[in-house]
Amino acid sequence: MTLRHLRIFVMVADLGSMTAASEALYIAQPSVSQAIADLEAYYGVKLFDRLSKRLYITDSGRKLLSYARHLTALSDEMDQAMKNPEQTGLIRIGASVTAGAQFLPELVLEFTAGFPAVQVQAVSRNTKEIESMILKNEVDFAVVEGTVRSSDIVSEPLMDDALVLVCGRSHPLYSAETIAPDALRSVRFIIREPGSGHRELFESVMAAKDIDWSYVWECNGSDSLKNAAIRGIGVGVISKLLVENEIKNGELRILRAEGVDFKRKFCMIYHKNKYFTESMKGFFTICRGYAEKHGHRTQGV
Repeated sequence: MTLRHLRIFVMVADLGSMTAASEALYIAQPSVSQAIADLEAYYGVKLFDRLSKRLYITDSGRKLLSYARHLTALSDEMDQAMKNPEQTGLIRIGASVTAGAQFLPELVLEFTAGFPAVQVQAVSRNTKEIESMILKNEVDFAVVEGTVRSSDIVSEPLMDDALVLVCGRSHPLYSAETIAPDALRSVRFIIREPGSGHRELFESVMAAKDIDWSYVWECNGSDSLKNAAIRGIGVGVISKLLVENEIKNGELRILRAEGVDFKRKFCMIYHKNKYFTESMKGFFTICRGYAEKHGHRTQGV
């Protein structure tokens, strides 16, 4: 078993086809088939089921894939460090949309000041997409506010946050301080897209309170959601961190529903098999320091 075998296996798993993998790797298809056969013989397991000319990864294959991604990535990092000693590496940071908009820029700036030779690549997506990127080793770690599902991902609570219901000056509920939970059934919400941490938390709380709801606008980003709420189109569901200025200047007002809270936590997530460089550990330290400085630090990290 060699790194070449693992690279071929990862490509086949990602593309779901030996033909596609051979084209992507510029090698003959029989070589791809032989590499997979060698791995299956070496470990004594079946990595793919072959049904109707399609490949379906097995449980054993998924287990190997988890390790193979990180072994091949670590090999690439080693090559870069040894061949380019003047460079101290690259870290790839993921963030959910709220984290990316609110505090990731400050974290990156502080990190680059302390690690000027380390290149940073940051990406912001919804939590579901970030989870997929962690599993595929497309990012090294991430800060998210949603719940991750995979047992292969470690989630460390970082700091507290809460969603709030907000409305603009022209909305009929702007002057209302609180409303009864049942009144939420008639509210038209402005909500984030499925897969976002916002949406998941909102849906789970509303379901737990047995409150039916509907939306007037489904947004793929917090800026469009906030602007729609300011213009009175509906009641926005958004992180309190993202609307602090608008609340202070009166463009938005928080609408409270009795007994209905949307509390959540920001977490740092990473793959359980991830190898951490000193620079990655340094970024984690900066994240924890930020949480302590802003008074939202969650105990237990």
